[in-house]
Amino acid sequence: MLLKRLNLPGDLKNLNYGELKVLAEEIRELIISVTSENGGHVGPNLGVVELTISLLRNFDVPRDKIIWDVSHQTYVYKILTDRLGRFHTLRTYGGISGFSNIFESPYDPWGAGHAGTALSAALGFAKARDYTGEEYKVVAVIGDASLTVGMTLEAMNNAGSLGVDLITVLNDNGWSIDKNVGIIAHILSRVQVSPTYNILREKLYSLLPRKGKYWGSKLQDVIKTIVQDPAALFEFFGFRYIGPIDGHNIEVLDGIFSKAKNLKGPILIHVITEKGRGFKPALADPETFHGLGPYDKIDGKAKKKSDLPTYSSVFGNTVLEIARIDPLVVGITAAMPKGTGLDKLRDNLRAQYFDVGIAEQHAVTFAGGLARSGVKPFVAIYSTFLQRAYDSIIHDIALQKLPVRFFLDRGGLVGDDGPTHHGVFDLSYLRAIPNCVIAAPKDGDEFIDLIYTAWKYEEGPIFVRYPRGTIPRPLTGKNPEILEIGKWEVLLEGEDILLLPVGYFVYPVLEIANSLSDMGINPTVVNARFVKPLDGELLNSLVEKHKFIFTFEDNVLNGGFGSAILEFLADRGLLNGKTIVRFGIPDRFITHGDKGLLLKEIGLDNESLKEKILQVLKLSHP
Repeated sequence: MLLKRLNLPGDLKNLNYGELKVLAEEIRELIISVTSENGGHVGPNLGVVELTISLLRNFDVPRDKIIWDVSHQTYVYKILTDRLGRFHTLRTYGGISGFSNIFESPYDPWGAGHAGTALSAALGFAKARDYTGEEYKVVAVIGDASLTVGMTLEAMNNAGSLGVDLITVLNDNGWSIDKNVGIIAHILSRVQVSPTYNILREKLYSLLPRKGKYWGSKLQDVIKTIVQDPAALFEFFGFRYIGPIDGHNIEVLDGIFSKAKNLKGPILIHVITEKGRGFKPALADPETFHGLGPYDKIDGKAKKKSDLPTYSSVFGNTVLEIARIDPLVVGITAAMPKGTGLDKLRDNLRAQYFDVGIAEQHAVTFAGGLARSGVKPFVAIYSTFLQRAYDSIIHDIALQKLPVRFFLDRGGLVGDDGPTHHGVFDLSYLRAIPNCVIAAPKDGDEFIDLIYTAWKYEEGPIFVRYPRGTIPRPLTGKNPEILEIGKWEVLLEGEDILLLPVGYFVYPVLEIANSLSDMGINPTVVNARFVKPLDGELLNSLVEKHKFIFTFEDNVLNGGFGSAILEFLADRGLLNGKTIVRFGIPDRFITHGDKGLLLKEIGLDNESLKEKILQVLKLSHP
């Protein structure tokens, strides 16, 4: 195997193009083999094999800085730098991350996981280089979907005005997670589908003299006027545009990179790649193979299947059901239709569906404008991605008490994607905002109830957060119920201790309660499904009867649900003689890995929780 014989990344420069073709195939086979067992971002990485090889042949890492936007497409880069021997541990507990990570390798100059950060960071590196008098190249690799991110456009505007030496590689495969949307995607697609511009440009270049008034910018202007060159988009920002380039032809890429790195000023190299290249299932279904769990490496079918639906699918089906009843209901996603379940609305009621691209802040304010005009927006965004729109939530939605329905998918620990994707801050960052309702369902039936409740709620924004994965119990098929805002549900009445779980933790806590009952301890268990407002009436009555109070949440402890309970009791002078214990995510970023292993590491698995409760009660474990 050629790959294992190489001293990487240095030996890449010594291989001929025949050997590089063999190497590319070996890398694809390795990625498919490992991700079929571990899951991961398959399509994006299969599409950048040749591009990554050429980058490493033409730039001297880690001295030169290659900064990947999102960085979910860095598997090839990891293999070809210093992580080939550890690649089999990809996304596993204790193994290498599925994203760039500055703590993992000196070859990763910048950590990422969200879109739109690469160009800003690269500009920072480039200006620091110039400021300190060092000499190295800076390359930002961004996807075409990242051009919809406002931060990318802000960085382009700044880079163009500074005139800094900086290379941006636009990896254009026409996809983010779903098919790209918006006018920028349309402009780029004109380059891909029509060779007119490049043919005409080369013809004119060959015919006209390379000196005189028609050469240089004037010639470029003439050609662009004739063929409406999409390159003008970038050159308006002050970037010298090169492309489009075949992103799977290493020889062509080498020729471009070898020359571009000696040019001055901001440069954008437009590279066309094929997402999922070399693997038929990924080519046939780029959306699914953007990121998925373990799969069969022959037919691409998922290995792990559950008879229970996911929260995302329950959401998608329910919103579609409501939208059919109420034509004022619309769904909004920020480039995540399938991940959030809104693909069902897209495929059945297209007029009531909006994909705004990777633009969470715009999605929120756009929804506010719709709500102010009488439309009923359902905004589905992953918890960790909604962080990017915090100001819009405060300034545009909550301040004006607009009835926008927010659904925060992937609340809590998400497992293999790790710290950039764990949705463990939402309860804290939303609790601080006035005029908000925050809820978390215990199961699929209650989730449907909360979706219907949100539909009917008109007093301001409502946020429903829920975990990744399958619902914990089968759906009963009962008729949806409109829940009273702020009212909790008593699941088990006891005398000794009060257990207050939120969302995901309701069923694990019920299991713990049953185990404690076998020991002669009789807990009261309450489904605290509303984090804001709290059920003050019920809480007052329960506190009177219980000395020990335990809270459970898959959110950071700082400012979360447990903090809300402490604040409530302290403000009313109810803490005297009470023992309050909060269980939740500790004050650190949690690594990637199987969710069960992560819960055990931080002491939130059932056995650890039971042990800690018994320690507080000063009883020994049986």
